[in-house]
Order: sequence, then structure tokens, then C-alpha cells
Amino acid sequence: MSLASRPDIISFAGGMPGNELFPVDEVEELFRGLDLKTRQAAFQYGPTPGLPSLLESLGGFLEKKGLPVQKNRLMITTGSQQGLSIVAKAFVDPGDRVLTEYPCFIGAIAAFRSAGAKIVPIPVDEEGLDIAMLRLEAARPDPAKFLYITPYFHNPAGMLYSSQRKRELVEALQGRNIPLIEDDAYGDLWFHEEDRERLKPIKALDPEGIDVCYLGSFSKILGPGLRLGWLLAPPAIYEKCELIKQSADACSPSFTQVIADAFMRSGQIDSYIASVRQQYRLRASAMAAGLRKCLPDYVRWNEPKGGFYIWLTLPEGTDAAEILKHAIDGGVVFVTGSTFDPEGRRTNAIRLSYCNNTPEEIERGIPIVASAIRTVCG
Repeated sequence: MSLASRPDIISFAGGMPGNELFPVDEVEELFRGLDLKTRQAAFQYGPTPGLPSLLESLGGFLEKKGLPVQKNRLMITTGSQQGLSIVAKAFVDPGDRVLTEYPCFIGAIAAFRSAGAKIVPIPVDEEGLDIAMLRLEAARPDPAKFLYITPYFHNPAGMLYSSQRKRELVEALQGRNIPLIEDDAYGDLWFHEEDRERLKPIKALDPEGIDVCYLGSFSKILGPGLRLGWLLAPPAIYEKCELIKQSADACSPSFTQVIADAFMRSGQIDSYIASVRQQYRLRASAMAAGLRKCLPDYVRWNEPKGGFYIWLTLPEGTDAAEILKHAIDGGVVFVTGSTFDPEGRRTNAIRLSYCNNTPEEIERGIPIVASAIRTVCG
């Protein structure tokens, strides 16, 4: 982050929305238009599960995705990162096994390790989790405490689970007493209409024989500075999670909850998401075009279908940290793949983020990345 803030550096590192895309004027106007009682409440403590008004408006937003809000309980969290920490504390005792993907979101790795979990990574391909390995883990007599996945424009791998792979995943878990933690921070940022059927959450399918906890966030669809996420969970799991949250921070910020609720109730959330989705699609297209033009053939990657990231897989034995050093010398920073490996041993991958760059910056930066790769790999 310190490197990324330097004015002479092009950063493909952070998964941060572009500052210029935030609806600053719209939010300011909405807040001024609220009645005095609501604005005063924004400065006050609130209920641990969230302000009732936001729970109602967010519940409607989620029901439009087909999520079974009425059969579950909804909680506002202080960012989805807190949601990860809460479910880790709810399920894990030190030494317990949890299943994740490889590569895995670094925030999840941190939350699970903080709870004392032993993380068992299962590789992903362009369709999703390796089902054969999942079946082996699910068949063990001592079941893992949960499986954590990010199926929709995966962080960091960028891929979108296929509908078939999600069905196979459900079948592998049914009746195995392994809850599913489904993290959906990027699902609204799709680029192509034909992919929308694949975006239906597993939680929306409401599969029998599996407890599914669904996590989401306002960070990518409104602003990460609000520090607001959500957890939709079965009632029995929710009750324990609420106690854990109460001990952590009592309540998420009322001020930003009031803002998020006003923005949703104004009807602007859908049009705003559509506008930023178009911007991210332009940026993703610029990066994909640069990669096609500049990368050597031995680098594997997939065209982005949504979200913020492109994952580069380099030849076995490559040390991406060496490539990063050369890239920094040239004026570009990114994140090495070992950061997302719970075992910390795979060094031959790179995550590139396009969300916080103009197409012009991307056009200047990608040749530097490609040159650094060629310098190390030949």
C-alpha cells in the first residue's frame, strides 16, 4: 500500500474502487434531504444486528437476487471482513480444520488463522473448486468446520464458478455436516449478460442438507469507507454470530448505515452499480488487450468476466517476488500469488487489479509487467 501511494508508481495491487467513481454529490444531497431525527440517529449507537431501516431495504435488495431472507436472519457487519471474523469465531476452535480455495482471499486467511484454524486449501480451475478433492475431504470421519468460497469473480483468481460446478459442490457437501460460507463481494459487477445465470448464489438455491452463510458488502457497490457488509445465516448460527459481534463492536457505524439506507431507498443503487460496472468493464478490456499484446505465451490467464482481478500463472518454479522487484524498478506494483496461498509455498502467480486505474494507466503499465516477466523467465 505504501508503494501504491507513490505518485510515480502505477498500482495494479489494491482491490480498491476508483475514487472518481464514488457518488459523493448524490450522497451529500441525500443526507441533507433527510429529516432531523434521522440525521441525529446517524450519530447515535444502534442495534447490534443493524438499523431496522437498513435491514429492511437491504433485505429487499437481496430478495431480488432470490435469497431466502425470510427463512434466515440478516445482520449488518463492519465490512465483510468482520463477517469472516465472526463466522471463524463461531465455528472454529484452535486446531480445527477449515476448507478454502487455493488461491484464497487474504482477508479470509487472516480471519481463519486468527481463530486458530488449520487451513486446508483446495485448488480451483476456471470452472471453480476441484470437486474430487472436496469429496475426499468431505468423506473424512472428522469433518472440517466449514468450506469457504468466493464463487463470483473470485478474489484473487478472477474466475466465475460454472452452474455445473456449483451443483457438484452442493452434492459433495449435502449431509456431511460441513457448513458453506459463500462470500459474494463482486457478484453485481458482471460484464456480460450471458453470465448472469451463473451468478445466482448457492444460498438462493436453498439446498437441503447444508447450512449456508452468505456474506456480502457495500464496499464494491457503494464505497469501502462505509465499512458495511452483511451476513445472512440460518437462525441457529445467527444467534451465536450476534453475540460475537456484540462483544466485538456493539454495532456497526450508524452514520454510514443511514447513508447506505438512504441511497438504496432513493432507487439509485441499481443505476449506480450499472454505471460503475461499465467503467470496470472498460478497464478490464484495456488490461486484457494489453496482456494479449505483451505477455509471452507461457503465461496462463483468463479473460475477466467481471469483478476486479486477473490472475497470471507463470511456469513452475518461477519466483513472482523477483518479477515484482523488476516491475517496481519500472514503476509498477502488483501482488504476488504466494500472498493468497494458505500454505505459502506457491510462488508462480501474480494478481493484477484493474479497478483503480484508467485505461491509459493500464496501457502504460502492462508492458512494464510483461518486461519484468520476460527478464525473470526468459
